[in-house]
Amino acid sequence: MPSIANYRGIIPAIACPFTPDHRIDEPALRKLASWLAGHEGVVAVMTNGHTGEVFSLTPAERATVTRIVADELRGRLPVISSIVCEGLSEAAEHARAAVEAGAAGLDVMPPHHWLRFGFTSGHALQYFDAIHRAAPGADLVCHVYPAWTRAAYSSALLADLARLPYVQAFKVGQRDMNKYARDVQAIRDADAGKAILTCHDEYLLASMVQGVDGALVGFATFIPQLIGDLWRAVQEGDLKRAQRIQAVITPLKDAVYGGGEPTGEAHARMKAGMYLAGVLDDATVRPPTEAPDTREMTALRAAVEQAGLLRR
Repeated sequence: MPSIANYRGIIPAIACPFTPDHRIDEPALRKLASWLAGHEGVVAVMTNGHTGEVFSLTPAERATVTRIVADELRGRLPVISSIVCEGLSEAAEHARAAVEAGAAGLDVMPPHHWLRFGFTSGHALQYFDAIHRAAPGADLVCHVYPAWTRAAYSSALLADLARLPYVQAFKVGQRDMNKYARDVQAIRDADAGKAILTCHDEYLLASMVQGVDGALVGFATFIPQLIGDLWRAVQEGDLKRAQRIQAVITPLKDAVYGGGEPTGEAHARMKAGMYLAGVLDDATVRPPTEAPDTREMTALRAAVEQAGLLRR
């Protein structure tokens, strides 16, 4: 039985607010989580993703972030926590800690040594199995990395993962539209009941129209209303309206992502945009991630203003 009833919609990967001295800002995190939950179409919130600066957080801090968000959203929305680890034992420990902190689901990122050394399908299946055994009551979400990396999953492996009863959703970010389409079809053929969520922050409309079930993106921690509006237009088959909404999103996307994929500095620019929009009161990021420079702030201000979101 799935631990999360509905993945079909928008799932923001939440940013982690910090105080000026780089501590987790609990009041700001609670405020952000509650604000996100108030938007139509948001069906869950994910902690400890790349947007949440997970690589700057200790294991204890990752559990703390999940505990804060899960407590704030109790009775409103389920929380998914990312598992970002290197080995089976470590992943099992993080999975148990996340569930104890209140996570109903676990987003499984590939171990990052795979980016350098590659992996086999057996490695991946063992990794998912170890996490499931450590937290058998939690759904698993398969986090699919870009096709150009050595941690990319084959269509056949994604089909095998879709057949696992405890894998309930796929966060797909191939950044290769040919492979994206093949992978979506492979998952559908293996188990049509599994949710498929785009995580292509930088080209949302193009990836939403491929027959997916929603979006699990960090960008939605910044502009949940616009992304929700875009998703509803796609669901209703109103391409013209979707294009108009995407035209508002595109300058924001360019100012945050700079025409490329998400990076640490892109997440810093996103926090700065959230500050300009009045979503956050402090845009602090943890070193070594660098805050936006004057030129980047000017571009962010113009993008936020054209979207009608400028508050500062």
